[in-house]
Amino acid sequence: MRKRRLLAVAPFALSALVALGASVPAQAQPDLIVDTKTLQNNWLVKDENLPADYCSVIEGDVTPGYHRLIRFTVTTPNVGNADIHVGNPADHVAAGDGLFEFASCHQHFHFRNYAKYELIDPATGHVWKAAKRGFCMLDTDPNPAYLGEAPRSAQYKSCGTYTEPGNQGISHGWSDTYKFYLGGQYFVLDGGDGQPVVPPGQYIIRITANPPFKGDKNNPCRVLDPATGLCHNFAESDYTNNIGEVLVTIPDHPGRSGYGPGANLSSPGGEPAEH
Repeated sequence: MRKRRLLAVAPFALSALVALGASVPAQAQPDLIVDTKTLQNNWLVKDENLPADYCSVIEGDVTPGYHRLIRFTVTTPNVGNADIHVGNPADHVAAGDGLFEFASCHQHFHFRNYAKYELIDPATGHVWKAAKRGFCMLDTDPNPAYLGEAPRSAQYKSCGTYTEPGNQGISHGWSDTYKFYLGGQYFVLDGGDGQPVVPPGQYIIRITANPPFKGDKNNPCRVLDPATGLCHNFAESDYTNNIGEVLVTIPDHPGRSGYGPGANLSSPGGEPAEH
């Protein structure tokens, strides 16, 4: 039965699955992790004005105006021995494989279900969602030296637009970084996005790369993890190392410059796009 279903897949869709790693041999597979050191050293709580034309405000259903936020940087190194190759988003859209959706505010395609951001109250287990809705996978930084691989030249450098082709992925030995000042790299703490207010206290930021999901007709199961029975958008040699967690403190008053290890870090004005 499985063979007949695969033979019925359109040629491009089948090649896309191969490119994403569904048929890559076990000895040559990507392996995505979350760099907890970067996350721990690059979060801050601040009061910030979010204009109505920010894409994160539009996509995250955030009320425009001043809000208390916790911003954070996420880095996902590929420590495997194969690339995560996605290629041109427009090709996936044309094939109807569901991996990308068009973001009208950004005027380009977003990879779906690449990472999940959660702010968790360890006392109650309550979870808040972040404003970020879309991702673009690129080789933004060589992996830290302690991970042990000197990377080759960057292979994936272009998100692509509605009219221009892109080339997305993460080479082995490279990381994809979403800096704290980018659109959507925050949780709203004061209820301005319709979620409950986050009181002062200690919380956990949990980042899950290539998160598991239950497949359905709108989000088909591309790669099944037999250990959990859950699906992923691309294959890896190890799904157990895809979660990174750090403990953060939400203060009563963040001060004029903000609170946290990232309070003194510089950032550009406005809201830059994904990278």
